[in-house]
Amino acid sequence: MHCDKKTINRLKRAEGQLRGIQKMIEDEKECADIITQLSAVRSSIDRTMGIIVAENLKECLNNPAEDPEKQNQKIEQAVQLIVRK
Repeated sequence: MHCDKKTINRLKRAEGQLRGIQKMIEDEKECADIITQLSAVRSSIDRTMGIIVAENLKECLNNPAEDPEKQNQKIEQAVQLIVRK
């Protein structure tokens, strides 16, 4: 799977946020502040998942598999990932 630099940067940012949250917990920061940061990470990850699925779906449609059944399976898999999200 190919990911562009923006997607990798999004994941690195989320990783940094998670480290910050771990520090907040270790420093016994307020629960509400920790939950706010966790919510921000979750939102960021959800957006990243959507971007990855959308890019894969576009790739699938722009470069269809030679086997129509395999192509349909790939599209169905992408749809299920979106629905599961």
